[in-house]
Amino acid sequence: MIQIGAEGKYSIPYIVLIALAISAFVWVLHNKTRFGKNIYAIGGNPEAAKVSGVSVAKNLMYVYAFAGLLYDLAGCLEAARTGGATNNYGNMYELDAIAACVVGGVSTSGGIGTVLGMLIGVLIFSVINYGLTFIGMSPYLQLVVKGAIILAAVAIDTRKYLTKK
Repeated sequence: MIQIGAEGKYSIPYIVLIALAISAFVWVLHNKTRFGKNIYAIGGNPEAAKVSGVSVAKNLMYVYAFAGLLYDLAGCLEAARTGGATNNYGNMYELDAIAACVVGGVSTSGGIGTVLGMLIGVLIFSVINYGLTFIGMSPYLQLVVKGAIILAAVAIDTRKYLTKK
């Protein structure tokens, strides 16, 4: 933890600082590089990206390799945070990740979404998770609530997508 303030009253966990640094890096990668524009193009329409000269297979390989690096870092940070690791760590995190991205404005159709939107979605979904736990809701009902949030967000996204066509 990094102490902030004259008497060190406030502290920021290292994991938050690492997340902010990686988010800034991904934002730069996504918005300021040709690779980021290629990823956006591939997500919107892989065939159109291929026709316009983007090497879809090579870029997807880089995307998966970069995602693997981030998964590795996340696993190491989770193991460090909890003081150990088992094969069940990260179980059902994919539901939270999908929900946070969809709430943050990432389209399930592809080609739409921003890094800032995903961060906002993660913050909103984290507040929802902690709030449901705080009020003592059953973990099984929490999954139902998360599923309903995903369903509502996907329905809204699909409606926007269909009205554009």
